[in-house]
Amino acid sequence: MNLEPTISIKGRKIGKKYKPYIIAEMSANHGNDIEIAKELIIQAHKAGANAIKIQTYSADTITLDCKESAFEAKGAWKGVYLYDLYKDASMPWEWTKKLQKIAKEVGITLFSSPFDFSAVEFLEELDMPAYKIASPEIVDLPLVRKIAKTKKPIILSTGNATIAQINDAVAVLLEENSEFAILKCTSEYPANPKNINLKSIPYLKKLFKCPVGLSDHTLGTSVPIASIALGADIIEKHFILDRNYKTADSFFSATPDELKEIVDGAQTVKDAIGEVSFPIIANGSQRSLIAIKDILKDEPLVENVNFKSIRPGGGIESKYISILKNRKASKAIKRGTLLSWEMIGGF
Repeated sequence: MNLEPTISIKGRKIGKKYKPYIIAEMSANHGNDIEIAKELIIQAHKAGANAIKIQTYSADTITLDCKESAFEAKGAWKGVYLYDLYKDASMPWEWTKKLQKIAKEVGITLFSSPFDFSAVEFLEELDMPAYKIASPEIVDLPLVRKIAKTKKPIILSTGNATIAQINDAVAVLLEENSEFAILKCTSEYPANPKNINLKSIPYLKKLFKCPVGLSDHTLGTSVPIASIALGADIIEKHFILDRNYKTADSFFSATPDELKEIVDGAQTVKDAIGEVSFPIIANGSQRSLIAIKDILKDEPLVENVNFKSIRPGGGIESKYISILKNRKASKAIKRGTLLSWEMIGGF
């Protein structure tokens, strides 16, 4: 059994032994302006992200132009119908090849989330290096299988999926393609930290034996950075150049400065995790028993009169203080000497 599973995207390994993999999610933050989309790629790279992810869908491929109540968006987008929301947020597919070129030039990986069969086929023609399955699509097992059949690395987001639904999707992936990771995701915009449940990350790792990360929708940087301490291998964060530029996702997206803070903070936490480790030899910065005045040969040792427990360490350990009381010095001891057993005589 592989106890430390990994996946690899364009030669970059992702897993417990490797640096956190940071994905900047462009989503709707291109604002229907290809120049902004290009700049998002450039700034994601400058911030230190490993990848930038786009989404490949149109309003017609993801929903129905219908004004029934079931088609009204929820939460932050309440009052807007899904078709109108996605029509405004979608990215023109013809941009994809141009954005791939920019990504290659600056040195960042670009991949996408396809939302239907036609998107998978389109992206395969462009040789996408990996795919993300968005959390609402996790239940569309034919789509999951279509993506898995590409044999590309897959990142599966959980969102509101039950363990049974995650298990169904993973079973399909394992039938077609064993190289996958899972992202713990809370489908709330912005997400309340109380609803994130980072403890789910090690649970998912144990359950599905794959790299696991966090798709984060909270405000700020604390939660994604903290996820590394719980074992997250991947952080995905929506990314915008400036939150004053209003898009469907701007209000919960990270700015370039925040993305850099996540990149740097995630690595700092990863470095700090280390292993279970304690010194074999006591550190010299501890306390020990030390002469606080000159002590004559055969003079009795009296706590707080001619010796005491103070810093630094390196002498007789302070736990032996009761043994030394009223014993005589076997030799003259100068003030400031760290006591050692050869200096200690009998009563």
